[in-house]
Amino acid sequence: MVRVKPPALKPGDTIGIIAPASNIKRDLLAAGIDRLHAMGYQTTFLPSIFDEDLYFAGSLRRRVNELEEMFLRPDVDAVVCARGGYGTNYLLQEIDLERLRSHPKIFVGYSDATTLLTYFADALAMVTFHGPMVTKDFSHPGGIDVPSWEAALGGSAGWSLGESSPLKVLVEGSGEGVLYGGCLSMLVASIGTPYEVHTDGTILFLEDIAVKPFQIDRMLMQLKLAGKLQGVRGIVFGEMLDCVQTKDQPYSLEQVILRIVHDLGVPVAYGLRSGHVSREQVTLPLGVRAALEAGEEGVSLRVLEASTAGGEAIVATKGDKKLR
Repeated sequence: MVRVKPPALKPGDTIGIIAPASNIKRDLLAAGIDRLHAMGYQTTFLPSIFDEDLYFAGSLRRRVNELEEMFLRPDVDAVVCARGGYGTNYLLQEIDLERLRSHPKIFVGYSDATTLLTYFADALAMVTFHGPMVTKDFSHPGGIDVPSWEAALGGSAGWSLGESSPLKVLVEGSGEGVLYGGCLSMLVASIGTPYEVHTDGTILFLEDIAVKPFQIDRMLMQLKLAGKLQGVRGIVFGEMLDCVQTKDQPYSLEQVILRIVHDLGVPVAYGLRSGHVSREQVTLPLGVRAALEAGEEGVSLRVLEASTAGGEAIVATKGDKKLR
């Protein structure tokens, strides 16, 4: 697949903040903006970002217009979600993909934003970024992993994701594929819809929070029965915070996971700190090639190519040939 790589993010660039799902709190937005400014970026957002409609950040039309405007505005260099929650699935039928296609930009989020990350990666072949959000990770000290943020958005190649977030081996092996995935609940929710995730040839990243082990089991089995694990080249799980039945349960989540993935013949690792995390959110570029190795010496997850372009959007082929 031909991939579109958005322009790299540089100090002094402007980040457009959007709320495509649940409503947000003013104090957390202000705290996140302060951190972004301290990192050397400018920020902008629409006054309507504080709108509320039930549990959404305003009406569907407001949220669609906000997203499209931030992609189209020449003074905005990257688009970062304020938070997740629920509601991005409403946007799928309304977004004008052709408008976004002509203005590729860095797009960052996680949780409910997984729906948009994978949709843009599949429908637009655009590299997207599973990473920190403004009212969540940027709003408190120690919330983001700066090295991965700078490497992913700045255009580095050949960098390791495991250095700042040591991983545990579940199944030994090695594999190479395209990084892809996000929140497990969102990925499973896509199955049977026109926006179903495409996992063949991927290093598949899966994470979630506060989901009981039997529910993780059920969702993984749904992916397996739907054929979504058949063509993967490797699997990496997140921290999986609070994914327990009881504190004294006589089994681990790793044991539950292994019952489903042990026979896939691909490496499986656990503990990547991206998405719902305890600290220092790792930025994971989706749509670029990576190599996963899991063995006696531990896990290596290496991003093999740059995920952004230097100055203007470029298109990169699988062989990393660049076409302007």
